[in-house]
Formats: sequence, structure tokens, C-alpha cells
Amino acid sequence: MNIAIDIGNSSVKAGVFDNEKLVEVFRYEKINKNQLEAITNQYNIENSIVASVQKDDPDSIEEIESVLKNVMQLNHNTPLPIENQYTTPETLGLDRIAAAVGGYILFPDSNVLIFDIGTAITIDFITKDKKYIGGNISPGLNMRFKALNNYTDKLPYLTQDNTFGLLGSNTHEAIVSGVQNGLVFEINQYIKEFKEKHKKIKPILTGGDANFFDNKLNYRIFVEQNLVLIGLNEILKYNIT
Repeated sequence: MNIAIDIGNSSVKAGVFDNEKLVEVFRYEKINKNQLEAITNQYNIENSIVASVQKDDPDSIEEIESVLKNVMQLNHNTPLPIENQYTTPETLGLDRIAAAVGGYILFPDSNVLIFDIGTAITIDFITKDKKYIGGNISPGLNMRFKALNNYTDKLPYLTQDNTFGLLGSNTHEAIVSGVQNGLVFEINQYIKEFKEKHKKIKPILTGGDANFFDNKLNYRIFVEQNLVLIGLNEILKYNIT
């Protein structure tokens, strides 16, 4: 069995795989030796892969390597099962390239447009002939709410709300509607533009806020919260077979 570990900006996800099958997912604020030992006591882990978007995180990597066997650390030099056409691969987030691999594995006959909606929003595009073309980065939902509060004197800090209209009739509603509609319009327009330029587009949502937007868009969307883990497992398999 394999384990894939995704160290994100705000949490850590670990997925146990039996070949391609995702058996169980564990979520932590920060991973430690005791948690890893509990997983290895439950599953016979033979190979491991870890990807971290945190700039300096030696403690987590050290903990992982002290417990798990055959640990591969994903970096921009790691061989991939897809062609990476990003012109600065050393600056590409490891979660983004793993998500792109995951998108291709789920829908190998389609062009895949991936929206990872978390702390930041990343939009990535991979073609059906296994070419990662690139993507965009913009502020996530909570970051947009925080920015309005941090960079103004009077606007309050608000959070997401499922009830919102096209326009707000007071400041609270105006902020909620403005931030959330802005993101809905953004995602809808990306999908529209890509559908006009490419045949057979498959949009995928992943990330902490993906479910919030699932039924608010104009298009049929596939939501896969474990897309990065799926991609990491595929990269691991590619490098050990």
C-alpha cells in the first residue's frame, strides 16, 4: 500500500492507497509521529510520497521520514506521468502539478480545467494529450473577505454565507454578495472561455471551499476533494514501477 501526504497552507491530508484505490483519508492541522504510527499500525505502507507548499517545514518532513519507508519528496525535478510546459517549473506549486496529474487520471479523454478553491484559488489546465499548459492564481474566498476588512477603516470582517442575492440591500449583504458573486462570475467565465476554445472540457472543483460553489455555478461540475492525493499517488506509482 502507498500513502500520499499533502501539506497545505492550513492543513495536512494523508491518503492511503491500495494501488489506484483510495482506501482512507486522514486530516490534521499538523502531522506528527504519533499520527503516522497510528496509520502504519493500521495499514502496511510500503511506499510514501509527500508534497508541501509551506516554505520552511523541516519538522514535518523529519517526522514523516522517521516513521514511513521509502519516502519520496515531490519537487520540480521529479519525473511526472504528464508533460509540464510551465516555463518556471521551480516556482510551480507542488499541489498544482499533483492536481493536474489527478485530473488527467480521472478524465484521460478530456481536457481538464481544475479550480482549487482554498486559501488561494488556482486555475490549472491540462490537455487530453497529457500536457500541463499552466494556470492562474487569485485570492481565495476568505482572503477576499479579510482584505476588505484589513484595507478599509469601516468595513467589517465577514465570512461565507449560503444566503446571498445578486445585490445587497445593506453593507453586510453588499460584502457577502460582492465577494461571493465575484468568485462565482469568475469561475463561470473561465469555464465559458475554455469551452469556446477547447472541445470536451471537464471542469473539476477541489479545495476547502469547493463544495460551497458546487451548486452555484452555471455549468455541470465534478467535485473531487482528494484530487491532489490522487495525483500524488499516481506520481509515486510512476516513479516506483
